[in-house]
Parts: sequence; C-alpha cells; structure tokens
Amino acid sequence: MSVSRACGAGHVLSSCMTDDRPSVLLYDWDNTLVDGWAGITAALNAVFTEFGKPLWTVEDTRHRVRVSLRESFPVMFGDAWERARDLFYQTLSDQHLEHVRPMPHAAEALAAGAPWPQGVVSNKAGAFLRREVVHLGWSDHFGAVVGAGDAAIDKPDPAPIHLALARLGRTADPTVWYLGDTALDMQAARAAGVTAVLIGDAAHDGGVARAAPDRHFSSAHDLAVRLRLLAAGACAD
Repeated sequence: MSVSRACGAGHVLSSCMTDDRPSVLLYDWDNTLVDGWAGITAALNAVFTEFGKPLWTVEDTRHRVRVSLRESFPVMFGDAWERARDLFYQTLSDQHLEHVRPMPHAAEALAAGAPWPQGVVSNKAGAFLRREVVHLGWSDHFGAVVGAGDAAIDKPDPAPIHLALARLGRTADPTVWYLGDTALDMQAARAAGVTAVLIGDAAHDGGVARAAPDRHFSSAHDLAVRLRLLAAGACAD
C-alpha cells in the first residue's frame, strides 16, 4: 500500500495516527470515482463539428477538461457559448449513461468509507451527475451530491464543497477529506479549508508534485485499505 502525508516543504512521512481519521469524505466524480470520458468526448465533438473546430480524442478530453462548462464555453465559443452549451447537454443527455463506468476499486473505496458521511462535489452538471449516481446504484453512499450549477460558483471556488458540507450538517476543517485526481481538486480543497487528498498519479495533469496534495494514495484500492484500518482503529505503514 502506498500512502503518504506531506509534512512541510520537501518532507513526506508515512503516517498513521489517531488524528489521521477523517470526519467526512467528499469525492470528485470524473476520473476519481467514474470513467465517463467517452460520453463527454462524444458530446464535445458534436459541438466541435457544429462549430467547425478540430475533434478531440478521449485522451485530449482527459487532459484538457478541468473547469465547469459555464466557465470554459464562453472562452471557447464566445457569444455563441449558450448555443454550444445546449447542443452539448442534448448530446450528453442522449448517451452519457451508456459510457459511465466505475473507476478501478472505486466501489471498494466507497464501501470502506461507509463509516463516515460521504458526498460528491463535481464540475459535472448537477442533473447529469445525480443521474449517473443513481444509474450506478450508489445513491445510498452519499448524503450530498453537488454538481456544476448547484452552488453560486463552481470549483475551484470553495462554494461547492461548503454546500456539500452544509447538506451533511458539517463545517469545513482539516478533518474533512476532499479526494480528487487533479491539481484543480487540490486547489478547491485548500480554498475550502479541508484536506486535499490525491488519488492516482495525476499523470494527466502534470503529476503529483504539481497537484501538491496534503495526502496521496496511489490508487482507490490503497485508499480502501487505509479506510478499513482507520475504521477498525488500526493502521499500517
């Protein structure tokens, strides 16, 4: 199992102490718990075709998509961004559930996290996000599911994390873990005053060093192992 805790500039300790226990687990969605990139890519390419722009591969989407549509589309499509938005959402609505799949060991991590309140904070539009949660049969895992447009401002602003915590009856502090796969997720966690936890190597986003997490798990399986140990009051290096 690979897990580390950052302890000041340039220092990393393997840590497992009682104060390591989280109070709340909040997760990013795409590329953290699920792989839905094929559906997002198909919807983007429908828009790009309409607007005469080069098409993207799934890998292009994985590397380029970070902020929410309401932030990125005005930059990409100018005054026509609302027409582009409507086409994107229509295409996504028609086929996104066909493409969404759990990331490896994501279900294991959610099961291991059951002793704690859990929620989702994503830059995917809230209506689509909640449909995907239901489709995967994961509704019982989450006390809050917050997507793009649910809060006044989307990630990396802290508002969505604070909204999710309010729905769980909690407040932000370092015992809250926000788990994601990108530097933007880590930025959102720090802005919200919670612990930034990276899952995976962030190779699609400049690597672990760029993400600069407070904690890092090399995989969802490693996260699940640690959560089971913490739930049992034990720990392992």
